[in-house]
Amino acid sequence: MISGKNELLDRIEKKYDKMSKSQKKLADFIRSSYEKAVFMTASKLGQVVGVSESTTVRFATQLGYSGYPELQKALEELVSNRLNSIQRMEVTYGRISQSEILMSVLQSDIDKIKMTMEHIDQNAFEHAVDMILGAKKIYIIGIRSCAPLAKFLGFYLNLVCDDVVSVDTNSSSEIFEQLIRIGEEDVIIGISFPRYSMRTLKALEFANNRRAKIITLTDSVHSPMTLYSSCNLIARSDMASIVDSLVAPLSVINALVVALCMKKQGDVIATLETLETIWDEYQVYSRDELNQVSERVTLRFQEESTEGK
Repeated sequence: MISGKNELLDRIEKKYDKMSKSQKKLADFIRSSYEKAVFMTASKLGQVVGVSESTTVRFATQLGYSGYPELQKALEELVSNRLNSIQRMEVTYGRISQSEILMSVLQSDIDKIKMTMEHIDQNAFEHAVDMILGAKKIYIIGIRSCAPLAKFLGFYLNLVCDDVVSVDTNSSSEIFEQLIRIGEEDVIIGISFPRYSMRTLKALEFANNRRAKIITLTDSVHSPMTLYSSCNLIARSDMASIVDSLVAPLSVINALVVALCMKKQGDVIATLETLETIWDEYQVYSRDELNQVSERVTLRFQEESTEGK
């Protein structure tokens, strides 16, 4: 039996006493074996519990969902933060054969982007852009598998905004030391997906206590990351794998950076022109080395052509 509050569990608890005997079987199975139920069709769930497919569908509507697919989404949210890495691997390997891995993973990522496109709040996105542009200082925090997203966002925000801090997350105490001066004129962007990082949540709580503006990038409005945020960017992630699929969140970050660049075109162009000069002066990129190689190849080709004559 699982513990802790969740929207689906709350609905089951409130309606349990009025359920039929068959529906109680479904409710009991979901509460005790949610990690199995999430991957079952209505027909399969009914078969396992010993009720008809139509009873399973009616069970979903009685809980207030539009149908079984919406109940499955609620199950995904319930499961996403409760499966450990070993369970995720077992579930994934139990569903996909070796020959299907590439296409299955690519299709899953495509589906996550489509779902994100359908449900993301455009007003929240615009609000996030305005909050970032109006901030005195911008902090970004993402831990473990979300760290690359935070680094990516930090890299590009540094080209657009004046004062950006990518919070180093090696230890909890260091996080608070880096946030010690955060205030009401500042913005913090917290990135976290299942399994949610307690350190990220504590950092957002700390920032909230100091009246900083908070933006979250997470997978659901029911994510604990939204507790302290006034602006939530929701992007779907894949929870049924040892590797977290963060393709959709990365797409949202890309859109955020592009929107900021469009708002500050003049400043961004000036910054890039300056950087191009610096890159050339200090040979940051290997253009000169590539040109030298190209010249050597051309010279050798000419020599071989002359000898051939």
